[in-house]
Amino acid sequence: MKVIISGYGKMGHMIEKILNERGITCAGASEDITSTDPELAKECICIDFTTPQAIRANYPFLAQHFKGVVIGTTGWDDIREEVIECFKKHGTTMIYASNFSIGVNVLFALTQQLSRMLAQAGGYMPYIEEKHHCHKLDRPSGTAKTLAEIVTQETGQNPDMASVRCGEIPGIHTIGFEGINDRITLTHEAFSREGFATGAVEAAIKADTLPCDVYDFKNIIFQ
Repeated sequence: MKVIISGYGKMGHMIEKILNERGITCAGASEDITSTDPELAKECICIDFTTPQAIRANYPFLAQHFKGVVIGTTGWDDIREEVIECFKKHGTTMIYASNFSIGVNVLFALTQQLSRMLAQAGGYMPYIEEKHHCHKLDRPSGTAKTLAEIVTQETGQNPDMASVRCGEIPGIHTIGFEGINDRITLTHEAFSREGFATGAVEAAIKADTLPCDVYDFKNIIFQ
């Protein structure tokens, strides 16, 4: 298995570290993935942590040339169906997620269960708070949007959302349910980017072996 990293910032360097620790070949890292030799690309899984603008420009190239693609970039929800159709058209496996942290994906599952239970109980209003470093471009975060989708699907309520951008916070997400007599909260706090990188590498391994299709990471990580 070979991996090429698209976006060689802090996340790209962390992914390279995890690949080396796992004995997985890193065949390159690029700020311009479209410059990759197509012959090399077809042998590789691409892990993308770039920007929303880069994904919008690059996804046709990724879908056409790579063996499989893992997209950790967020902020492109408005073209999600367009991107999915492109990958399906070219028969290229894509695994995407608003957050590749294993702990966050546990949070997604717990949020679904809690939302379902409180919808039956009634009397609770949901809210979401997320905090990230000052360099993060999108707000609310993709993770917060996923949490909101889960809550809305299970309760029919649209949770109020608040975003904070400050310092070098790797990521803190809190989902809360406010009742008349009590409050229930679930919080995930990332200590570093390593958890995201580890999950992305796990996704790349799956992309190398799963049947060609498009997958949401949270739906396959515990299979």
